[in-house]
Parts: sequence; structure tokens; C-alpha cells
Amino acid sequence: MADPEIEVRRSKRRRRTVSAYREQGRTIVLIPASMSKAQEAEWVEKMVARLDRQEQRRRPSDEQLLDRARDLAGLYFGGIVEPETVRWVDNQKSRWGSCTPSDRSIRLSSRLQGMPAWVVDYVLVHELAHLIEPSHNEEFWGWVDRYPKTERAKGFLEGYSAATTDGDDPSDHVD
Repeated sequence: MADPEIEVRRSKRRRRTVSAYREQGRTIVLIPASMSKAQEAEWVEKMVARLDRQEQRRRPSDEQLLDRARDLAGLYFGGIVEPETVRWVDNQKSRWGSCTPSDRSIRLSSRLQGMPAWVVDYVLVHELAHLIEPSHNEEFWGWVDRYPKTERAKGFLEGYSAATTDGDDPSDHVD
């Protein structure tokens, strides 16, 4: 991933450790003030590569999503449901996911990219349940609740929605 901006912050209190994170499209690298320019360049390269690897793990490809959905279908649905396609989409601004039972396709909002894997897994399980039961009835929630992190993931998504909107937007949901 090409970084549009890298900011190096030197600290006199920092002795040996180097850390990095991404903030608003920038990469921030924290290093000890005593490092040479050559050491700085080496560590910046190393830390940017580490962040890129972490982000890649959090942004699986469509093929990896399909594989994960199939794994989850086996774990929580006993293999009675199998999606045909699973893919990221950019046009879902008020939903986390959607599916079309007739062709067994699942779409996940690209807003989920970068979120913890257990949250993405919850949305996949939610959509897989819709391949069995289209409405949000008791039977549907019985399937979804087989996923052990359902309540935690729902809380995470509600918190995320509240933090990124005015907090009153009930439209952010999994469907």
C-alpha cells in the first residue's frame, strides 16, 4: 500500500521501542529520538510493511470471504446452506450486508473492511441465516445466535454507527 503521508515522531522518553499506526490516511511512526536517519528509514519501511500486512488480513478478498462464509456455514449451519458468491460492495451505505436467497449471493459493505474478523464473521452468519429464513423472525435469530459473538458484534456495530453518525441513525443494520 502506498502511503500518501508518513509522519515520524521522535521521543526522548522512548528508548528502544518503535510503533506505528494509521490515522486519517496518514501513517504515524513513533521512534526513539536517538535513532540515526538510516535507522529511521529502516524502521519506517519495516513498520509500514507490518501495517500493510495487518490491514490485508483485515481486508480479505472476495474469494477469501466466500471461503470464510463456507467455513461458517459448516460450523453454525451444519452445512445445510452454501453461498454461491460473497463479495464486497461500495454501494451499501445504510446496511452492513445483504443477500439474495434465490441465487445464494451475499454482499458485504466495504465499510466492514478493517473491522475485526469476528465482526465480519457475524455479518456473514447473519446473511447465511437469511439464505434459510428471509425474515428476522424467531427461527432466523435462532440460527444467528449459534454464533457465539453475536451480541458482542451487534454491540460493536451499534457503537461504530453511533460514533460515525449523529447517533440517531437506525438505518445502519444488517439485512
